[in-house]
Amino acid sequence: MNDSIKACLAAACLALPLLAQGAETLTIATVNNNDMIRMQRLSKVFEESHPDITLKWVVLEENVLRQRLTTDIATQGGQFDLLTIGMYEAALWGAKGWLEPMSGLPADYALDDLLPSVRDGLSVKGTLYALPFYAEASITYYRKDLFQQAGLRMPEQPTWTQLGEFAARLNRPDQGQYGICLRGKAGWGENMALIGTLANAFGARWFDERWQPEFSGDEWKKALAFYVSTLKRYGPPGASSNGFNENLALFNSGKCAIWVDASVAGSFVTDKSQSKVADATGFAFAPREVTDKGASWLYSWALAIPASSRAKDAAKAFATWATSQAYGKLVADREGVANVPPGTRASTYSEAYLAAAPFARVTLESLKRVDPNHPTLKPVPYVGIQLVTIPEFQAIGTQVGKLFSAALTGQMSSDQALAAAQQSTAREMKRAGYPK
Repeated sequence: MNDSIKACLAAACLALPLLAQGAETLTIATVNNNDMIRMQRLSKVFEESHPDITLKWVVLEENVLRQRLTTDIATQGGQFDLLTIGMYEAALWGAKGWLEPMSGLPADYALDDLLPSVRDGLSVKGTLYALPFYAEASITYYRKDLFQQAGLRMPEQPTWTQLGEFAARLNRPDQGQYGICLRGKAGWGENMALIGTLANAFGARWFDERWQPEFSGDEWKKALAFYVSTLKRYGPPGASSNGFNENLALFNSGKCAIWVDASVAGSFVTDKSQSKVADATGFAFAPREVTDKGASWLYSWALAIPASSRAKDAAKAFATWATSQAYGKLVADREGVANVPPGTRASTYSEAYLAAAPFARVTLESLKRVDPNHPTLKPVPYVGIQLVTIPEFQAIGTQVGKLFSAALTGQMSSDQALAAAQQSTAREMKRAGYPK
């Protein structure tokens, strides 16, 4: 047994007092991202040290996962014992008392090692409600070889206008090569994560200081027109169906010259076993335009325990194990240091990690720069960069995402989509009693 497995077993064993005798089933709901699939595969190490816990996995596509978890948590249905959620849910559900506080963690968990922006984003009034599995900013991926062949140079932090110009130069649809790949799949955590930060860069905001939506403003008009026209002209066919996983597959197969998305993809695009362009991929900061405030998002997939869980001790034992330093070492030893879940711990960014992961510096600097409390060029009454941390946002963001996806498919113009977004959002906010 190697040292990493011993350390991981020790961390799991020390995490909590021994559980009650008798087999206990722990139902874990998670998203179908590569890091979570790896966690599921490596969980055999946890099971070796906890023979009295049986893990039951429910792995779902992102939009479906959010729908299932939201319904279950709001009704206290108790279907799941451990949830994979983000900062939006952690803040709102924690405040409502729907989640168990992540208190009483063992000393060897090294809570102070968590990056402040990530820990704060998963806390409510100083109480942590979810343990971060990985965290991400958004960054720019690009093909160094294609840029060199075309005589182009990617700036350390490009503008969206520059990316549009690069995409035009590098678009070769007859060769199966597209200038740019961006999220088009409708969803508040899908296309709106990308469009929200793009709009921030153009100086837009979801709401003014009196909670009035601002989709009728010039900033949103310029931002959405750029997004739709650029992706229509230089993006892959069927872009309205592409989310993170679909664009990752396109980029890894060599079909995208530029891709702006989650920094967590860094380990996948540089993995030669799954990426045809591993040696040719470059990394830059997320694009700005009139500002860089809110141009890069902040997000964390984290593990949380619903108050309705009937296996809280087992859930905390697994969450502690899967987000520990020891788990990171297990991944490094088994699958390479570049595959350690990124963005959560300062200790991850060792010299060895920085040397093995060419995307690591951009990721770390991006996570240090982000400020969800001041996410836009103009003042706003809300917290959140690519989202708005109010209960109504999930429905609003989903509806707006559908409208913007319809603009991308040509079912309506960008101006029509914005007008419809303004109307539906104003109606929803009025119904919810804003301004409060």
